[in-house]
Amino acid sequence: MFDIAVACLVLTAVLAYFNHRFIGLPTTIGVMTIALVLSLVIVGLDRLGISALHDYEVSFLAAIDFSDVLMEGMLSLLLFAGALHVDLGSLSEFRWSVGLLAIAGTVSSAAIIGFGLWHLLPLTGIPLPLPYCLIFGALISPTDPVAVMGIMKSAGAPKNLEVVIMGESLFNDGIGVVLFSILLGFLAGNTPPTLTDGILLIIREAGGGILFGLTLGSLTYIMLKSIDNYQVEVLITLAAVMGGYALASRLHVSGPLAMVVTGLFIGNHGRRLAMSDRTRENLDTFWELIDEILNMLLFMLIGLEVILISFSVNLLIAIQIVIVLTLLARLFTVGMPTGLFGEQFRLPRGSWKVLTWGGLRGGISVALALSLPHGPAREVVLALTYSVVIFSILGQGLTIGSLARKVVPAHRAG
Repeated sequence: MFDIAVACLVLTAVLAYFNHRFIGLPTTIGVMTIALVLSLVIVGLDRLGISALHDYEVSFLAAIDFSDVLMEGMLSLLLFAGALHVDLGSLSEFRWSVGLLAIAGTVSSAAIIGFGLWHLLPLTGIPLPLPYCLIFGALISPTDPVAVMGIMKSAGAPKNLEVVIMGESLFNDGIGVVLFSILLGFLAGNTPPTLTDGILLIIREAGGGILFGLTLGSLTYIMLKSIDNYQVEVLITLAAVMGGYALASRLHVSGPLAMVVTGLFIGNHGRRLAMSDRTRENLDTFWELIDEILNMLLFMLIGLEVILISFSVNLLIAIQIVIVLTLLARLFTVGMPTGLFGEQFRLPRGSWKVLTWGGLRGGISVALALSLPHGPAREVVLALTYSVVIFSILGQGLTIGSLARKVVPAHRAG
């Protein structure tokens, strides 16, 4: 496993250097793009009879449990690092907007995509059982905070819009994982879901995750406030995140939501009341590095994973349908509410466009798809998920910045 970790780190560093030196795309997108192109070249060589590189990459990826690496390793660190720099005061001003978009928006989107896919996919000759359609809706509906926050930080959008889209992406991720777990549990148990069971599971997973995050954040805050040693304090936050996420899994509460709440708590109360200037500076530097490095590793792996997908003409048609369906679901569940009730959401005119097009999907969706039980349905879901993620990051990710900047003049004029 150590050799694999070293190989991933070295490859990511080389791709990041090549992108920075010759291409100039945003680092994570550039790393993923180069890895994607390399994988496609290797696939092409394999079709020509040169299969050594193809066989090596397949065996290399087979040795990496992408779902386990992300969901049990990277995710806790990425969510905490992302939440650490979110202003809780600003977020609380938009708590109803964020809550509505994160909870109602994610659940509604999952239903629209799931039932829409169930009706449309047979037209392509690729039928998919309804449970898997709903599972796909659940895993693809939440926006990826890793992808969203990296883009919004450099987009120059109005602050209130940035707070809403970042807050939504942090919380809808946890809601999506809970919804996915519920549907997968019903699928595995061969029992039809009931509304009562679903509500109870959501209360336990989501509510329990939030309460656990508050408890963990409070204990970490007490420890940080009682000492002044930046090395030890950085270590405490790292231990709280990794140990807390593992404990949340054992307690069967939402680890992602727990990490978001812990990050918000430490990033606001902890930074202001429990840290010296020196500790604050070193803590920020450490978590920014963790965030950047893990982002690059994650997007590099996403780029390589394309080699595992078997595409066909029917599947390519289905992919186009699904991309349009996910965008429409995002428009109906997020864009339209903010467009119709913009004054109540206190967002500048045109924000609905940014919120709709800025619904970027990322590695979390791929990891959830990879965690499905093996079978033909899993392969279809994985191919659709991977294609939506690639379109989202390359198509939406490279254009959302310019779209967000166009909102600024209108905001200032108003």
